[in-house]
Amino acid sequence: MPLFEYSGLDHQGRKKSGMIDGPGRKAVTVQLRSQGIYPTELRETRTQRSRRLSLKFTGRRKLPPGELAAATRQMATLLGAGLALDDALGTVSEQSDQPLLARTFASVRNEVVQGETLHRALAGQQQIFPDLFINMIQVGEDSGTLDQTMHRLADFLENQARMRSRIQAALAYPLLMTLVGSGVLVFLFVFVVPKITGMLDELEQALPWPTLLLITVTDFLASWWWLLGLLLIGALLALQRYRNSERGRLRTDALILRTPLLGRLQLLVATARFARTLGTLLESGVPLLKALDISRKLLTNRVLNEAVETATRSVKEGGSLAASLKETAVFPPMLAQVAAAGEKSGQLEDMLFRVADTYEHQTDLSITSMLSLLEPLMILVMGGIVGFVVLAILLPIFQASQGF
Repeated sequence: MPLFEYSGLDHQGRKKSGMIDGPGRKAVTVQLRSQGIYPTELRETRTQRSRRLSLKFTGRRKLPPGELAAATRQMATLLGAGLALDDALGTVSEQSDQPLLARTFASVRNEVVQGETLHRALAGQQQIFPDLFINMIQVGEDSGTLDQTMHRLADFLENQARMRSRIQAALAYPLLMTLVGSGVLVFLFVFVVPKITGMLDELEQALPWPTLLLITVTDFLASWWWLLGLLLIGALLALQRYRNSERGRLRTDALILRTPLLGRLQLLVATARFARTLGTLLESGVPLLKALDISRKLLTNRVLNEAVETATRSVKEGGSLAASLKETAVFPPMLAQVAAAGEKSGQLEDMLFRVADTYEHQTDLSITSMLSLLEPLMILVMGGIVGFVVLAILLPIFQASQGF
């Protein structure tokens, strides 16, 4: 069905704009007038199918958590102030500077105006809104607390955005150091070392083993760099293909969790995210089994994902959440212990939020400690390589000067 972009005026002369679906211009014009909007400009854009293909090929399937959190917070504020749902959606669409967000909320508003519930309209935009978002909105609509639910959603999304920003900021410096160091080494081995080793070859004397090793490595890289590149690309493609298989994904994820520093960091991040997501869903009134299923889908590590799936089956059969998580023997023990205390006291949501806060704090400490080890290690490795190159160049010069 064609998608139209419109601009117009309402009964009070206020400007209105947005996106609307319709079989044709006349039908869309009648539909807008029935909504109290008199279009002054109406132009056809892409079809729904072309929009989905565009999202697929541009990679913009989901909004960044920060942008979605800001829009959700704005919606919650407008609804709390007594604004009607369709007007709130229209306001968010009009005031958004993000084109994808504006188009999406305009499309959702159009469906709501036609009588569709908000969560069903959002379900039609699953490439934008995650299952957690849609299910919490449904609970908020059913309970009549949509504005409060959206405030909880905004809190959750903002927390996730902050956590992601902290991790990205912490990893920015090591990545920059790696790129700069690699560039320096490439420059040395491609432009500087070959000229110097060519001069050393002309010396009529026995060269020390560091110099011979440097000449051998330089000659090999100069002659076979293309082979190394092909081998590297082939290895990456083979690893990606293996990881895309069910067995490969499970084994590589298990290997990552066993990695001394990286594995602990991923486990802490995943546990904090799982606990906070589950707590947010339960606090909003989502049933435990459904909340576990939604929280499981947010875990990208296959080992942790299957552990939650096993725990969900155990809970479905009558087991407690704490015992089910403990039996998986994958998550940190404190998660099961805190869950047990929450089940006994009837405050499971609060206890899950506490464990999430704890593990997020431990994540910050783990990142700090990892960087404190990584930075000197990178300097040591790069300094060792540069020192070896300098030593290999200076040794024959010293020998020649002493012989002379």
